Amino acid sequence: MSNQVFNPYLPSWEYIPDGEPHIFGDRVYVYGSHDKFNGKTFCMNDYVCWSAPVDNLKEWRYEGVIWKKSDDPNYKGRGSMYAPDVCLAPDGRYYIYYAFAPGITGKSWAIRCAVSDSPAGSFKYHGEVNLYPYSKQFLPFDPAVYVGDGRVWLYYGSAMFFPVLGVSKKNIKGGAVVELDPNDMLTVLGKPKQTLPIMGKELGEHGFFEASSMRKIGDKYYFVYSSSIGHELCYATGNSPDGPFKYGGTIVSIGDIGLKNHKNVRCASNYTGNTHGSILEADGKHYIFYHRQTNLHCYSRQACAEEIKIENDGSIKQVEVTSCGLNGKPLIGKGKYEARIACNLSSKKGCRFYGGLFKSPKGCHPYFTQSGKDRENSPDQYIANFCNGAVAGFKYFEFVGANKISVEVCGSGNGVMTVNDGDKPVASINIKPCKTRTWYSADMNIENGIKPLYFTYSGKGKLNFISFSIE
Repeated sequence: MSNQVFNPYLPSWEYIPDGEPHIFGDRVYVYGSHDKFNGKTFCMNDYVCWSAPVDNLKEWRYEGVIWKKSDDPNYKGRGSMYAPDVCLAPDGRYYIYYAFAPGITGKSWAIRCAVSDSPAGSFKYHGEVNLYPYSKQFLPFDPAVYVGDGRVWLYYGSAMFFPVLGVSKKNIKGGAVVELDPNDMLTVLGKPKQTLPIMGKELGEHGFFEASSMRKIGDKYYFVYSSSIGHELCYATGNSPDGPFKYGGTIVSIGDIGLKNHKNVRCASNYTGNTHGSILEADGKHYIFYHRQTNLHCYSRQACAEEIKIENDGSIKQVEVTSCGLNGKPLIGKGKYEARIACNLSSKKGCRFYGGLFKSPKGCHPYFTQSGKDRENSPDQYIANFCNGAVAGFKYFEFVGANKISVEVCGSGNGVMTVNDGDKPVASINIKPCKTRTWYSADMNIENGIKPLYFTYSGKGKLNFISFSIE
């Protein structure tokens, strides 16, 4: 089991959304926002960094805190830092760009920058990018940075609008890109150019919302972004870093919307919310990094990734979310697995979209959570509120000779856990109320091969679904 990696690929107690993966030297570094376990708003913690060898994305190492809110000289004891990105500049140093917002009042939103001699910091404050007077058209939000041929490009923008900032929906134009002076990495060279609009005939419901990112693959430039429907990462391609860009399609939806019969957030394969990430090319493969939601809201998000394929014509087909992610192959069809690696989760009444301005859904909605406080290295993240009709799906396993399945649960549940291989039921496990963690088992009749597992609970009460074991 120690030779496998799952989604989420970081420890269960880590909450890193908005992941931007970059290769510096022989390691992949992931930079992102930093949520708090069961936080009350977005991005409450300071920036940290994780890294892994380019040829082994199963071995992630904690690099520590790389930038604190209090390191920003404009920090006055309040505010958040959103969605950073890092580049290796022509001067040989590493620059981190981040959106800082002390509040939605006055002239408060800005993109600032810090610099380091190492990709893992420590960083020192460098300055603010002067994006005014165009910030009412292109909000200084979710920065991304790309360096190529000695030139530096900064991407940003959001479809959000705030009347208190003098920003109206009519003014907002979508995403933007500007060129930065490589001599100081702050001075803007010329006016911003639009990357993608928030709406348009070509884009439909996939108009630009936020989460700009840029990658070059072959001779094409891939602009990755989060669309107006929120739960997906889309892409557009161009022949130069500043476009123009042509819409390509959806890379991943965290609810698999657009695949099979998942047509909307209610009938999605998973609970949805915003997502943000980008493409990594490592060791001959391509991956899309994104994040999932936990705790019945969108303030405690976790890092996930899936392998993707760049077709011969440069297009990318939408991939489904899985439990095996960066593993490179299906998970071993024997052994113990934590329920937290479920890639599909739904209730009897379907799923919901978690939005920052909306309350958590009431009723029998299962969700990922953990015991303990934030960043306590808690190993016991689990699925809570597993009620009648709740489903947890895990994809994929390679089964060889498996004939028994067990689940570890606790709670007031009194019923049956049915296990399905995506085609038919393969096991039925009787569950009784239990105040402490208890294992319940049953024979499993599953054929050899690569298959998913779906656990559906039917009965009274509710469970904490902690783990399962295949024998």
